[in-house]
Parts: sequence; C-alpha cells; structure tokens
Amino acid sequence: MNDFSVHRIIGRGGFGEVYGCRKADTGKMYAMKCLDKKRIKMKQGEMLALNERNMLQAVSTGIDCPFIVCMTYAFHTPDKLCFILDLMNGGDLHYHLSQHGIFSEDEMKFYAAEVILGLEHMHKRCIVYRDLKPANILLDENGHIRISDLGLACDFSRKKPHASVGTHGYMAPEVLSKGTSYDSCADWFSFGCMLYKLLKGHSPFRQHKTKDKHEIDKMTLTMAKPRRHIPPDSTDHELSDLVTIHTPITYR
Repeated sequence: MNDFSVHRIIGRGGFGEVYGCRKADTGKMYAMKCLDKKRIKMKQGEMLALNERNMLQAVSTGIDCPFIVCMTYAFHTPDKLCFILDLMNGGDLHYHLSQHGIFSEDEMKFYAAEVILGLEHMHKRCIVYRDLKPANILLDENGHIRISDLGLACDFSRKKPHASVGTHGYMAPEVLSKGTSYDSCADWFSFGCMLYKLLKGHSPFRQHKTKDKHEIDKMTLTMAKPRRHIPPDSTDHELSDLVTIHTPITYR
C-alpha cells in the first residue's frame, strides 16, 4: 500500500470502493479497487472475490488487451484486498446515454468494434463475461473503451457454467433457463442487446418501460423476432443485421 498515494473515491461496489491512485516510483495513475474483508465475509462473498481476482489475472497475463480493464498489481492488507487496475476517467456508456441520449450509428459502430475485440480476448482464454451492458463499458480521456468488472466472469475450459447470473434485459435465454449449460455465445446475445440500447435507448426486452424482472425474463425467453423492433428505414441494413444476428433465440 505504501507504494501508492491514494486519492478520491471514483466508484463504489458491493464489497468496497474504487479510488484513484498514483504509483510512487513512476507517477503513473491507476484505479485501486479495495474490497473490505469484513464485508466480504458478512456477505459470504469469498468465492466471488477470489473469482474476480482469478479472472483479472487471466485476462491480464500475456498480451495486454487495450479493451479490457486489466490488473497490474494485486495485494492485501489486514483489512482489504486491493486490485490495481487501468484508470478510466471518461465515464461509462450508460452515463453518456442518460446524459446525451442515444448514440449515432457511427459512434455505436466504433464502440462495438472495440467491445468485440475485448470479448474475443476473453473468449480465447475460455472466459465468458456474463455481464455485458452499457454501465460496464468505461471510457478513457481519448474516447476509447474498456470492458470492466469481471466479478461474474467465469472459466468454461473444463466445465460449462449453468448459473443464471447477469443483468435482466441482457441475459441470453440459455442463461435464464435453469439447468442449461452455456459458453461464450451467451456474451454475443448480450452484445446485441447492448447495441440495441445504444441505438434505441432501451433494451429490446423492456417494452412499455417495464422494470419487472420476471416480465423482462419472460419476454427474453418468448420473443423470437427481435428484428421487428428495428424499422428498416431508420437503421442501415448492415447494422440492422448485426443487431439481429446477435440477439437470436437459438438455444436448446
């Protein structure tokens, strides 16, 4: 901890806070994610914290990916677990969507391309992300993005996961279906849902602005033709196909 000077809080999570920090010997700025050990134990989150650390290590080992918030250092104190991560100070896509409205097609294509590269980096390492949504896509000062928060990510190299985890409105049908195993394909369904929200301002499965999780899940499982929500005269055909291709109901 003495190797870093800690600055203001820049984020909060279920187990702790994220601070801006500066490494003493180089002067480089990072984000320091501090997980409180007592809070982890109280919420029985030991496995979640360990998993996040393992997933961060997996994506940060070898060739660095410029489109994922990677971990440079990890250490612990008597009270906290600390991850030193890439600093992103440009907000997230959810914030910019709420402040400035829907994105243009050119903006969406730019962000989509960088998200694809981040997901491919994970998938090549047999990691399924499981929580792709605008709030988890962070921007830097130059407008480039990184995928953040790998707390729900998991390794599927030995055994495919079957737990229903993620954010309602972005979870693939196979993730919602109890007892059904899945792999990295689930991330591409979430990717299509996220693109749709950037273009339209809402999830394809949140018609009438419903916030009922069960209703959203039901719509996700039963809607077989997402294409009808993207009028052909409002979006170019290639973009319409991209969103449609990545939001199919094609699970077994």
